[in-house]
Amino acid sequence: MEKGGAGRKKVAVLVGCNYEGTQYKLHGCHNDVLSMRDVLIKRFGFDCSGIQLIMDKPGSPVMPTASNIKSALGRMVDEAQPGDVLFFHFSGHGTLISKHHHHEEAIVALDFNLITSTDFREIVNRVAEGAIFTILSDSCHSGGLIDKEKEQIGPAHIPAPINVAPSTKTHSKFIPFHSLLLHHLSSLTNININNTNTADQRDSGSRLIFGQALKADEGILLSGCQADEVSQDIVEDRPEGRAYGAFSNAVQSVLREHSEPLSNKELVLMARKALEMKHLGKQHPCLYCSDQNAVAPFLAQSETKLPIQFT
Repeated sequence: MEKGGAGRKKVAVLVGCNYEGTQYKLHGCHNDVLSMRDVLIKRFGFDCSGIQLIMDKPGSPVMPTASNIKSALGRMVDEAQPGDVLFFHFSGHGTLISKHHHHEEAIVALDFNLITSTDFREIVNRVAEGAIFTILSDSCHSGGLIDKEKEQIGPAHIPAPINVAPSTKTHSKFIPFHSLLLHHLSSLTNININNTNTADQRDSGSRLIFGQALKADEGILLSGCQADEVSQDIVEDRPEGRAYGAFSNAVQSVLREHSEPLSNKELVLMARKALEMKHLGKQHPCLYCSDQNAVAPFLAQSETKLPIQFT
C-alpha cells in the first residue's frame, strides 16, 4: 500500500450496496465505488493493495453486512499510525432513528442491520492521533453521521430548491426505519428484531457520548445530504445510460475538473454546485469536521497533478 512522505500510509474501505433481490434495490452503488477506486489510485496515489472493495455482487469474497463493514473499518483504524490517510466511502441506503429528543443517522448494510452515528463516533475515537479519517457517505440522512462532529457546511448553506431534470430517473437512498424492523429484519434476513442495533438499545451508551465534551479529532465527514434529506440514485434515461449516486458522481466530477489540491470545504461546496447544475439541488452535501480539517486538502493531497482521465 502507498507510503508517502514521512512513511504516510494510504488505506481505503469502499462499500457499494445495491440490495439486489429486495424491494429497496439501487442501481449505481457498485459503479460509485469502482469509480472512486480509480480516483484514489490515479489521483491520490493509493495502491490497489491498500483498497478493500466490499460489494454485494455475485462471487464477491466479502459481502457488505454490518459485521463485515465494521470489521473492515476496525482493522483499518486500529492499524493506523500518525500521518496515515484513511478513507471510507459508502454508497447505499441510509435511515433516521428518532428517539425522544434526539435522533441518530445510520447507514443500512446488506443484512439490513445498521451502523449508526454513535457507532461512527466510537470508531473515530479510536483513530491514532495525527492520522486522518475521511468518510464519504452517499446515503440518505447522512448529515451528522459522525455523532457530535462539528458542522462546517450544513443546513445554514441551503441553496434554492431546483426541480429534478426530466432526463434522469432518481431513486431515494432511504429506507424508513419502521420498514427495516417490520418488513425485513425478521422475514428477509432471519435477524432477531430484539437484537437489532436501534436507538432504544444504544440509549445508555448514547447518553455518555451526548453528555461529554469532545475535543477536536481527525474525523472528517462528507455527506451526500443533510440529516433531514434524501440522497439520489440516478439512472440516466438514454441509451447506454449510466447509473450512479448523485453525490459520488458530483465529487468525482469536481475532482476530474480540478487537478489542484482542494480543501474539504471547497470540495463539498463545489459538489453542491455540481448538483445544482444537474438540477439535483434538493439534496445538499454537508461537511462535518474540525476547523483545521475544513481547510485541509481532501485526502491530504499535497502536490498538483495533471488532469486525470477516469470514469
